[in-house]
Amino acid sequence: MPVYVSEAQVAELLGPADARTAVHASFERLARGVVDNPPRVRAELPDGVFAVMPCVDRELGYAGLKTYAWLPGGTPFIVVLFSIERAELAAIIEANVLSERRTAAASAVAAQLLAREGAATLGVFGCGRQAAAHVIALREALPRLERVLVSCPNERRRAAFCDRHGCEAAEQGREAGECDVVVTATTSKDPVLRGEWLREGALVIGVGANDPGSRELDNVVLERASFVCTDSRSQAREEAGDLIEPVESGVLDWLEVHELQNVVAGELNPRTGDDDIVLFKSNGLAAWDLAAAAHVVAAVT
Repeated sequence: MPVYVSEAQVAELLGPADARTAVHASFERLARGVVDNPPRVRAELPDGVFAVMPCVDRELGYAGLKTYAWLPGGTPFIVVLFSIERAELAAIIEANVLSERRTAAASAVAAQLLAREGAATLGVFGCGRQAAAHVIALREALPRLERVLVSCPNERRRAAFCDRHGCEAAEQGREAGECDVVVTATTSKDPVLRGEWLREGALVIGVGANDPGSRELDNVVLERASFVCTDSRSQAREEAGDLIEPVESGVLDWLEVHELQNVVAGELNPRTGDDDIVLFKSNGLAAWDLAAAAHVVAAVT
């Protein structure tokens, strides 16, 4: 019988460090070429989107997928794992919490590799669940962080978020944008981060805007970045508006967009100096979902 894992079990068994370890190992396997991770497939729903994210991780021993329905009433996620060796359905995992934690874990992996030495301030645009997961994951991954500033247009939600997570409210976006590490985790269609705000040596992690018509970052962010990377170039070409539009306008070339897996593998050096501005554009990979789900399944079996 396949294992069924609930949201409560995922929340208990997949802590930030567990998720970061699983995702880091996933990047290593991607670099070695033992993972096939095709781009996300979307189909329209009435007032929403149905998405399927397939993956085969031969070394992990699973084929599987994450799927979700993005609807006005909510967004249920599940991950399904098939055992390659046993040719059977191995597990079904409720994956709302898993999705939040694996995305934040990937950003934490990026921050450990891309942030300059001694990064002490974190600016976060957004005050939803993904923003919260990032505050938790990045505090653990970057122990020298001293301040977290949060920018959110809804003052009431921003105040509640800051109270819950021990952050400071940024009265203006510039305050969050001037931090050592800047995370954009919003559903905005238009840029929330301006490149002119960035301090020398900043790391920008763009998490939202995963469709061609949405932007979280303005063109100046791309112009100032000396190193740009993403999780999957093929997926970014289809859905990362923060890269697609700058390429179309001549600000960026796809040849200048690297993949984080090659940094993880030690094949690329993202910094030539402490003043370099570095960008990681996260789209979200099914490979991370399989890795995180496999960790949870191993813990319950």
